[in-house]
Amino acid sequence: MVTPIPHSFTIGALAERAGVSIDTLRYYEREGLLVAERRSASGFRAYNSQSLERLQFILRAKELGFALQEIRELLHASTDQDHGVERVKQRAQQRLYSVNQQLAALTVVRDRLEKLVDACPGCGDPECCPILAAIKGNEELPPATSTQTPAASTQAPAKLSKSGCCAA
Repeated sequence: MVTPIPHSFTIGALAERAGVSIDTLRYYEREGLLVAERRSASGFRAYNSQSLERLQFILRAKELGFALQEIRELLHASTDQDHGVERVKQRAQQRLYSVNQQLAALTVVRDRLEKLVDACPGCGDPECCPILAAIKGNEELPPATSTQTPAASTQAPAKLSKSGCCAA
């Protein structure tokens, strides 16, 4: 059975319905992303179904990695009949470019870390650890050349057996 959407929400009911905290709603209000439709006679914030839709828009945009300022722009563009879709696409293209740059940087980090982990015996004298040596700057970081697919690097690390890996 589908629960009907009430005509008016308290801040607590809206927060619960959207799966966020009341503090998050207040923060979005301070940032100008969300506005209470009115206040009750006792001073409580009252939100309507459009507030819930707007909040869901904000949360979905955050899931796509948009920052609050970008979400503000998307909200404005969503009501612009003349150039809204154009502006939304431009903002999404910029976000995609940024995500691709972040992925490239993370790939470099992953590749270097993978090489250091592969080179480390996992036991013995800390002075002989290639990971510590690279972090301390005693060794150059390995070059970043990806040889594995991202799926292969997401496997849990294997447990090292101390027998035979290092001199006791």
